[in-house]
Amino acid sequence: MIISASYKTDIPAFYGRWFLNRLDAGHCRMVNPYGGQTYRIDLTRPAVDGFLFWTKNLGPFLGALDSVAERGFPFVVQYSVTGLPTTLERSVPAWETAVGHLALVRGRWGARAAVWRYDPIALTDVTPPAWHRETFATIARALRGVTDEVTVSFLQPYRKTARNLAAAGIAWRDPEVEEKRALLTELAEIAAGEGMALTLCTQPDLVGTPGTAPARCVDALRLSDVAGYAVAAREKGNRPGCLCAQSRDIGDYDSCPHGCVYCYAVADRGTARRRFAAHDPEGEFLVPLPQHPKVPSPPGERGTSGGKGNLTDRPS
Repeated sequence: MIISASYKTDIPAFYGRWFLNRLDAGHCRMVNPYGGQTYRIDLTRPAVDGFLFWTKNLGPFLGALDSVAERGFPFVVQYSVTGLPTTLERSVPAWETAVGHLALVRGRWGARAAVWRYDPIALTDVTPPAWHRETFATIARALRGVTDEVTVSFLQPYRKTARNLAAAGIAWRDPEVEEKRALLTELAEIAAGEGMALTLCTQPDLVGTPGTAPARCVDALRLSDVAGYAVAAREKGNRPGCLCAQSRDIGDYDSCPHGCVYCYAVADRGTARRRFAAHDPEGEFLVPLPQHPKVPSPPGERGTSGGKGNLTDRPS
Protein backbone atom coordinates (compact mmCIF):
# COMPACT_ATOMS: atom_id res chain seq x y z
CA MET A 1 0.00 0.00 0.00
CA ILE A 2 1.12 3.55 -0.75
CA ILE A 3 0.87 5.74 2.35
CA SER A 4 -0.19 9.37 1.96
CA ALA A 5 1.21 11.71 4.63
CA SER A 6 -0.93 13.69 4.30
CA TYR A 7 -3.48 15.56 2.26
CA LYS A 8 -5.44 16.25 5.47
CA THR A 9 -2.65 18.05 7.32
CA ASP A 10 1.02 19.00 6.93
CA ILE A 11 2.89 16.12 8.56
CA PRO A 12 6.35 17.16 7.26
CA ALA A 13 5.98 20.70 8.65
CA PHE A 14 4.46 19.89 12.05
CA TYR A 15 4.42 16.19 12.85
CA GLY A 16 7.75 14.79 11.69
CA ARG A 17 8.84 13.42 15.09
CA TRP A 18 5.50 11.60 15.45
CA PHE A 19 5.91 10.13 11.96
CA LEU A 20 9.40 8.77 12.69
CA ASN A 21 8.20 7.38 16.03
CA ARG A 22 5.41 5.56 14.22
CA LEU A 23 7.90 4.10 11.75
CA ASP A 24 9.89 2.82 14.73
CA ALA A 25 6.72 1.30 16.19
CA GLY A 26 5.68 -0.18 12.84
CA HIS A 27 2.15 1.18 12.91
CA CYS A 28 -0.09 4.17 13.58
CA ARG A 29 -3.77 4.56 14.25
CA MET A 30 -6.27 6.89 12.65
CA VAL A 31 -9.89 7.90 13.10
CA ASN A 32 -12.48 7.98 10.34
CA PRO A 33 -13.61 11.64 10.48
CA TYR A 34 -17.17 10.73 9.52
CA GLY A 35 -18.06 7.57 11.40
CA GLY A 36 -15.55 7.69 14.24
CA GLN A 37 -14.20 4.20 13.57
CA THR A 38 -10.55 3.65 14.41
CA TYR A 39 -8.04 1.85 12.21
CA ARG A 40 -4.61 0.38 12.79
CA ILE A 41 -2.33 1.03 9.83
CA ASP A 42 0.71 -1.15 9.27
CA LEU A 43 3.82 0.96 8.56
CA THR A 44 6.37 -1.84 8.30
CA ARG A 45 8.51 -2.14 5.20
CA PRO A 46 6.74 -5.28 3.90
CA ALA A 47 3.37 -3.53 4.10
CA VAL A 48 4.34 -0.13 2.65
CA ASP A 49 5.28 0.31 -1.01
CA GLY A 50 6.29 3.91 -0.46
CA PHE A 51 5.26 7.27 0.92
CA LEU A 52 3.76 10.37 -0.59
CA PHE A 53 4.52 13.48 1.45
CA TRP A 54 2.35 16.60 1.00
CA THR A 55 3.71 19.83 2.43
CA LYS A 56 4.00 23.59 2.32
CA ASN A 57 7.19 23.55 4.39
CA LEU A 58 9.64 20.68 3.95
CA GLY A 59 12.39 22.33 6.02
CA PRO A 60 11.64 20.63 9.37
CA PHE A 61 11.42 17.24 7.63
CA LEU A 62 14.58 17.22 5.52
CA GLY A 63 16.47 15.13 8.06
CA ALA A 64 13.53 12.76 8.33
CA LEU A 65 13.69 12.08 4.59
CA ASP A 66 17.18 10.67 5.10
CA SER A 67 15.80 8.36 7.78
CA VAL A 68 12.92 7.27 5.54
CA ALA A 69 15.35 6.45 2.72
CA GLU A 70 17.72 4.63 5.06
CA ARG A 71 14.85 2.37 6.13
CA GLY A 72 14.37 1.37 2.49
CA PHE A 73 11.16 3.28 1.75
CA PRO A 74 10.90 5.13 -1.58
CA PHE A 75 9.00 8.41 -1.46
CA VAL A 76 7.75 11.33 -3.52
CA VAL A 77 7.26 14.87 -2.19
CA GLN A 78 4.32 16.99 -3.35
CA TYR A 79 5.46 20.52 -2.41
CA SER A 80 3.03 23.46 -2.64
CA VAL A 81 4.94 26.61 -3.56
CA THR A 82 2.72 29.49 -4.65
CA GLY A 83 4.26 32.78 -3.54
CA LEU A 84 0.79 33.88 -2.41
CA PRO A 85 0.64 36.94 -0.14
CA THR A 86 0.41 36.50 3.62
CA THR A 87 -3.25 37.51 3.55
CA LEU A 88 -3.85 34.05 2.03
CA GLU A 89 -0.94 31.99 3.36
CA ARG A 90 0.02 33.14 6.84
CA SER A 91 2.98 31.02 7.91
CA VAL A 92 4.54 29.17 4.99
CA PRO A 93 8.19 29.82 4.08
CA ALA A 94 9.12 32.26 1.34
CA TRP A 95 9.00 30.66 -2.08
CA GLU A 96 12.76 31.10 -2.45
CA THR A 97 13.29 28.99 0.68
CA ALA A 98 10.92 26.31 -0.60
CA VAL A 99 12.77 26.21 -3.92
CA GLY A 100 15.95 25.55 -1.95
CA HIS A 101 14.29 22.61 -0.21
CA LEU A 102 13.21 21.15 -3.55
CA ALA A 103 16.73 21.55 -4.90
CA LEU A 104 18.05 19.53 -1.96
CA VAL A 105 15.57 16.73 -2.74
CA ARG A 106 16.62 16.84 -6.40
CA GLY A 107 20.28 16.59 -5.44
CA ARG A 108 19.77 13.58 -3.18
CA TRP A 109 17.03 11.59 -4.88
CA GLY A 110 16.63 12.94 -8.41
CA ALA A 111 14.08 15.00 -10.33
CA ARG A 112 11.39 12.29 -10.06
CA ALA A 113 11.35 12.50 -6.25
CA ALA A 114 9.49 15.80 -6.08
CA VAL A 115 6.57 17.55 -7.76
CA TRP A 116 5.96 21.28 -7.56
CA ARG A 117 2.35 22.17 -6.76
CA TYR A 118 1.18 25.63 -7.80
CA ASP A 119 -1.99 25.05 -5.92
CA PRO A 120 -4.39 26.76 -5.50
CA ILE A 121 -4.69 29.34 -8.24
CA ALA A 122 -6.69 31.85 -6.21
CA LEU A 123 -8.10 34.79 -8.15
CA THR A 124 -8.56 37.64 -5.69
CA ASP A 125 -8.29 41.42 -5.77
CA VAL A 126 -4.56 41.16 -5.01
CA THR A 127 -3.85 38.06 -7.12
CA PRO A 128 -5.45 38.60 -10.56
CA PRO A 129 -4.45 36.52 -13.60
CA ALA A 130 -1.51 38.82 -14.43
CA TRP A 131 -0.14 38.29 -10.92
CA HIS A 132 -0.28 34.52 -11.37
CA ARG A 133 1.43 34.64 -14.76
CA GLU A 134 4.31 36.66 -13.35
CA THR A 135 4.65 34.71 -10.10
CA PHE A 136 4.38 31.33 -11.78
CA ALA A 137 7.03 32.29 -14.33
CA THR A 138 9.41 33.48 -11.61
CA ILE A 139 9.10 30.29 -9.55
CA ALA A 140 9.23 28.05 -12.63
CA ARG A 141 12.46 29.72 -13.71
CA ALA A 142 14.00 29.03 -10.31
CA LEU A 143 12.89 25.37 -10.47
CA ARG A 144 14.29 24.63 -13.92
CA GLY A 145 16.06 21.27 -13.71
CA VAL A 146 14.78 20.63 -10.19
CA THR A 147 11.52 18.86 -11.07
CA ASP A 148 9.82 17.68 -14.25
CA GLU A 149 6.21 18.35 -13.25
CA VAL A 150 4.08 21.13 -11.86
CA THR A 151 0.55 20.34 -10.71
CA VAL A 152 -2.05 23.09 -10.56
CA SER A 153 -5.68 23.57 -9.63
CA PHE A 154 -8.02 26.49 -9.27
CA LEU A 155 -9.45 27.37 -5.89
CA GLN A 156 -12.73 25.50 -5.58
CA PRO A 157 -15.92 26.98 -4.09
CA TYR A 158 -16.17 24.49 -1.25
CA ARG A 159 -18.35 25.60 1.64
CA LYS A 160 -15.50 25.81 4.16
CA THR A 161 -13.30 27.63 1.65
CA ALA A 162 -15.94 30.27 0.95
CA ARG A 163 -16.70 30.69 4.64
CA ASN A 164 -13.04 31.05 5.65
CA LEU A 165 -12.31 33.58 2.90
CA ALA A 166 -15.40 35.60 3.76
CA ALA A 167 -14.43 35.63 7.45
CA ALA A 168 -11.00 36.98 6.46
CA GLY A 169 -12.60 39.70 4.32
CA ILE A 170 -11.01 38.42 1.10
CA ALA A 171 -12.95 38.87 -2.12
CA TRP A 172 -12.36 36.11 -4.65
CA ARG A 173 -14.05 34.61 -7.67
CA ASP A 174 -14.29 31.32 -9.47
CA PRO A 175 -13.72 32.28 -13.12
CA GLU A 176 -15.57 30.86 -16.09
CA VAL A 177 -14.07 27.82 -17.80
CA GLU A 178 -12.81 29.74 -20.83
CA GLU A 179 -10.92 32.20 -18.63
CA LYS A 180 -9.37 29.31 -16.75
CA ARG A 181 -8.35 27.62 -20.00
CA ALA A 182 -6.73 30.79 -21.28
CA LEU A 183 -4.63 31.21 -18.13
CA LEU A 184 -3.71 27.52 -18.01
CA THR A 185 -2.54 27.61 -21.62
CA GLU A 186 -0.16 30.42 -20.75
CA LEU A 187 1.09 28.68 -17.61
CA ALA A 188 1.62 25.44 -19.55
CA GLU A 189 3.75 27.28 -22.11
CA ILE A 190 5.84 28.78 -19.31
CA ALA A 191 6.25 25.37 -17.64
CA ALA A 192 7.26 23.67 -20.89
CA GLY A 193 9.87 26.35 -21.45
CA GLU A 194 11.40 25.45 -18.09
CA GLY A 195 11.36 21.69 -18.77
CA MET A 196 8.19 20.81 -16.83
CA ALA A 197 4.89 19.20 -17.73
CA LEU A 198 1.82 20.98 -16.35
CA THR A 199 -0.84 18.68 -14.91
CA LEU A 200 -4.32 19.42 -13.56
CA CYS A 201 -5.38 18.11 -10.16
CA THR A 202 -8.96 16.87 -10.47
CA GLN A 203 -10.22 19.56 -12.85
CA PRO A 204 -12.25 17.42 -15.28
CA ASP A 205 -13.92 20.42 -16.92
CA LEU A 206 -10.47 21.69 -17.97
CA VAL A 207 -9.11 18.45 -19.43
CA GLY A 208 -8.02 19.06 -23.00
CA THR A 209 -6.61 22.52 -22.36
CA PRO A 210 -3.59 22.82 -24.68
CA GLY A 211 -0.31 21.85 -23.04
CA THR A 212 -1.93 20.22 -19.99
CA ALA A 213 -2.72 16.69 -18.83
CA PRO A 214 -4.66 15.23 -15.90
CA ALA A 215 -2.54 14.81 -12.78
CA ARG A 216 -1.91 11.59 -10.91
CA CYS A 217 -0.85 13.08 -7.60
CA VAL A 218 -0.52 9.64 -6.00
CA ASP A 219 1.54 8.34 -8.88
CA ALA A 220 2.65 4.70 -8.74
CA LEU A 221 4.77 5.14 -11.90
CA ARG A 222 6.68 8.09 -10.44
CA LEU A 223 7.17 6.18 -7.20
CA SER A 224 8.43 3.21 -9.24
CA ASP A 225 10.98 5.44 -10.96
CA VAL A 226 12.24 6.65 -7.59
CA ALA A 227 12.32 3.12 -6.15
CA GLY A 228 14.04 1.58 -9.15
CA TYR A 229 11.47 -1.21 -9.35
CA ALA A 230 7.78 -1.51 -10.18
CA VAL A 231 5.28 -0.39 -7.55
CA ALA A 232 1.92 -1.93 -8.35
CA ALA A 233 -1.20 -0.01 -7.35
CA ARG A 234 -4.58 0.16 -8.98
CA GLU A 235 -6.15 3.48 -9.88
CA LYS A 236 -8.65 4.52 -7.23
CA GLY A 237 -9.37 8.23 -7.27
CA ASN A 238 -11.14 9.80 -4.34
CA ARG A 239 -13.50 12.06 -6.30
CA PRO A 240 -14.75 12.35 -9.91
CA GLY A 241 -11.88 12.93 -12.30
CA CYS A 242 -9.17 11.87 -9.84
CA LEU A 243 -6.64 9.46 -11.37
CA CYS A 244 -4.62 8.77 -8.22
CA ALA A 245 -3.39 5.32 -7.33
CA GLN A 246 -4.92 3.66 -4.30
CA SER A 247 -3.37 4.92 -1.08
CA ARG A 248 -4.03 5.19 2.63
CA ASP A 249 -3.87 8.61 4.28
CA ILE A 250 -2.64 8.85 7.87
CA GLY A 251 -3.44 12.51 8.56
CA ASP A 252 -6.22 14.23 10.43
CA TYR A 253 -8.47 17.15 9.54
CA ASP A 254 -8.47 20.34 11.62
CA SER A 255 -4.90 19.78 12.79
CA CYS A 256 -2.80 22.01 10.51
CA PRO A 257 -1.78 25.33 12.13
CA HIS A 258 -0.41 26.92 8.93
CA GLY A 259 -3.48 29.19 8.85
CA CYS A 260 -3.98 29.30 5.06
CA VAL A 261 -7.35 31.04 4.83
CA TYR A 262 -8.51 29.15 1.73
CA CYS A 263 -7.92 25.67 3.17
CA TYR A 264 -10.91 23.34 3.36
CA ALA A 265 -9.07 20.81 5.54
CA VAL A 266 -9.45 23.24 8.43
CA ALA A 267 -12.94 24.35 9.42
CA ASP A 268 -11.74 26.50 12.32
CA ARG A 269 -8.22 27.84 12.92
CA GLY A 270 -8.69 27.89 16.68
CA THR A 271 -9.63 24.22 16.67
CA ALA A 272 -6.58 23.41 14.54
CA ARG A 273 -4.28 25.22 16.96
CA ARG A 274 -5.82 23.46 19.98
CA ARG A 275 -5.51 20.06 18.34
CA PHE A 276 -1.92 20.76 17.38
CA ALA A 277 -1.19 21.76 20.99
CA ALA A 278 -2.77 18.50 22.20
CA HIS A 279 -0.60 16.42 19.88
CA ASP A 280 1.61 13.80 21.54
CA PRO A 281 4.63 12.76 19.41
CA GLU A 282 4.71 9.48 21.33
CA GLY A 283 1.04 8.65 20.74
CA GLU A 284 -0.41 6.19 18.27
CA PHE A 285 -2.89 8.77 16.95
CA LEU A 286 -1.85 12.04 15.34
CA VAL A 287 -4.46 13.79 17.49
CA PRO A 288 -5.50 12.27 20.86
CA LEU A 289 -8.87 10.57 20.89
CA PRO A 290 -10.57 13.07 23.26
CA GLN A 291 -10.09 15.65 20.49
CA HIS A 292 -12.37 13.57 18.22
CA PRO A 293 -15.99 14.28 19.26
CA LYS A 294 -17.36 11.69 16.82
CA VAL A 295 -15.33 8.81 18.23
CA PRO A 296 -17.48 6.39 20.27
CA SER A 297 -16.52 5.78 23.90
CA PRO A 298 -14.86 3.36 24.13
CA PRO A 299 -13.72 3.60 20.49
CA GLY A 300 -14.64 0.70 18.28
CA GLU A 301 -11.85 -1.11 16.49
CA ARG A 302 -12.99 -1.56 12.90
CA GLY A 303 -10.90 -2.31 9.88
CA THR A 304 -7.23 -2.95 9.36
CA SER A 305 -4.36 -1.42 7.46
CA GLY A 306 -5.30 -2.82 4.08
CA GLY A 307 -7.91 -2.46 1.42
CA LYS A 308 -9.28 1.04 1.91
CA GLY A 309 -8.68 3.90 -0.47
CA ASN A 310 -8.65 7.59 0.33
CA LEU A 311 -11.55 8.63 2.53
CA THR A 312 -12.25 12.12 1.24
CA ASP A 313 -11.02 15.07 -0.80
CA ARG A 314 -7.52 16.46 -0.39
CA PRO A 315 -7.03 20.11 0.49
CA SER A 316 -5.35 22.64 -1.68
